[in-house]
Amino acid sequence: MNTPAATLYERLGKRPGITNITRQLIKNHLANPLISTRYAASDDIDRVELRAIEFFCAGTGGPETYSGKDMLATHKGMNISEQEFVAVIDDAMAALETCGVDSPTRSEVLAILWSLKGEVIRV
Repeated sequence: MNTPAATLYERLGKRPGITNITRQLIKNHLANPLISTRYAASDDIDRVELRAIEFFCAGTGGPETYSGKDMLATHKGMNISEQEFVAVIDDAMAALETCGVDSPTRSEVLAILWSLKGEVIRV
């Protein structure tokens, strides 16, 4: 009997793993001079973290519901540059690696993040 392949959500460690990855990602963002001011200026970093966890969980096949705005509404008017977008992706890839996520799974996450480019850059 074949067992179904693990979903991306499962391979990332479900909500506990995704929470760890997200916390590492935010640490990376706060330490990154290209984007740290965007996060340090947040009046509610805990809300940012919670929405990111929900988004990541829901977007990778988990049962969680994302309660935030869509990507376009979230980033509208922020004038995010291509360089900032790449810095965010680099931080995400580093967080995944730090948290022990294997290379094929990191590549899958990278493809998802890259697909969001049009809803983030200069919108």
